[in-house]
Amino acid sequence: MASAALQLAAKVAGEVNGAVSGVAITNQRASVVVWDRVTGEPIGPGIGWQDLRTVFTCLELQAQGLRFAPNSSATKFSWLLDNFDPERSRDLCLGTVDSWIAWTLSGGSVHAIDPSNAGVTLLTQNGATSWSPRPLDALGISEASLPKIVDTCGVIGVAERVPGKPPIVAMVGDQQASMLGQGCIEPGLAKITFGTGGMLDLCTGTNAPANETRTAEGTFPLIGWRHNGVNTWATEAIMLSAGTCVEWLRDGLEIISDAAESDPLAASCVDSGGVVFVPALLGLGTPEWDFGARGSIFGLTRGTGRAEIARSVLEGVAHRGADLVEAAEVDTGLVLKTLRVDGGMSANKTFIQALANATQRPIELSPVREATTLGAGLLGHVAAGSFASISDIGQTWRPREIVEPTAVLDRERWSEAIKRSKGWESGLSSLEF
Repeated sequence: MASAALQLAAKVAGEVNGAVSGVAITNQRASVVVWDRVTGEPIGPGIGWQDLRTVFTCLELQAQGLRFAPNSSATKFSWLLDNFDPERSRDLCLGTVDSWIAWTLSGGSVHAIDPSNAGVTLLTQNGATSWSPRPLDALGISEASLPKIVDTCGVIGVAERVPGKPPIVAMVGDQQASMLGQGCIEPGLAKITFGTGGMLDLCTGTNAPANETRTAEGTFPLIGWRHNGVNTWATEAIMLSAGTCVEWLRDGLEIISDAAESDPLAASCVDSGGVVFVPALLGLGTPEWDFGARGSIFGLTRGTGRAEIARSVLEGVAHRGADLVEAAEVDTGLVLKTLRVDGGMSANKTFIQALANATQRPIELSPVREATTLGAGLLGHVAAGSFASISDIGQTWRPREIVEPTAVLDRERWSEAIKRSKGWESGLSSLEF
């Protein structure tokens, strides 16, 4: 990963003869790396956000009155330390992927993290302004090994290993970058990014929430970005499996050879024939938060074929998108009049129409599939002075297409399918955070 980042940075710098005015970093949040401070070498594997290997650790901590989520960074850090530095004797650096990339690009001179990433480690306090002693003590994590929390937008160091040595001017988590890339910078504007999972992020403004923990409908208040010391907040609703379900059609069932084939295959039938798929391959996120739920298919008949299965998978992910919208509206009191969408699945026309039908809202499609990268670049322009402020970013939004609802998906039957999929692994279902 570090080598790839350096190679790409060198390639881009070469294309513009080294005239790079700044480097903006965006990353998959909650995924972690631990490396030796002296050698710069990782001590073990990077652990991705979807990796649930620490779920039993979370259950043990829950019995002690401490609540952690296995898809957050905290217990991933402790797992790496427990397995590669159990005595806690080594001089190590801990970080999410943004921290690792900044360290690599800077030649080891920058060990930093921004609030959009720090806030989802479950190790911070006071609006992600500092690290919290209690979870650090519980997990055996030294604050000295953690990165410095810096503003999302602003010069944090120099990319010494990039030709021209441009400044590093922004660091932002992928979902918050996607918000910026799709102009969701005012309260009530929301987007969903459909990648491996599905993340809805709704801008709620600069007023801090009363509570920074999980809310009634399973959403989370989190920092969108910090600029000039001021936080802009968001509410996030999480779908644990989205694009991974299409990958399962390809790699598990082998009914398609390429993810893009799910679109024409699903479109080849008028409906799913009563088949309902619950995309709980990694459990259920918002609003249920049931890690013991399992993926399910209901309504199979002798007439069910490949097309109906493919369509049910796309519709199942669309239903989960509607669940996220409903949860975010209840928890914030805001009404989402439209929904902006990016990510790999945004190119799937059958899926996007199903999403419009499930949410009963117009879907505004991002002009670029990966709005995450665009958002990071726009932040870089703010730091460079091309925009007077982050609020100016909103004026750049131009959807490539708006998809209106054309029908109504059966939400009542969907609710019944969700109920039947919950609690399959009862031990895992007991995890609360």
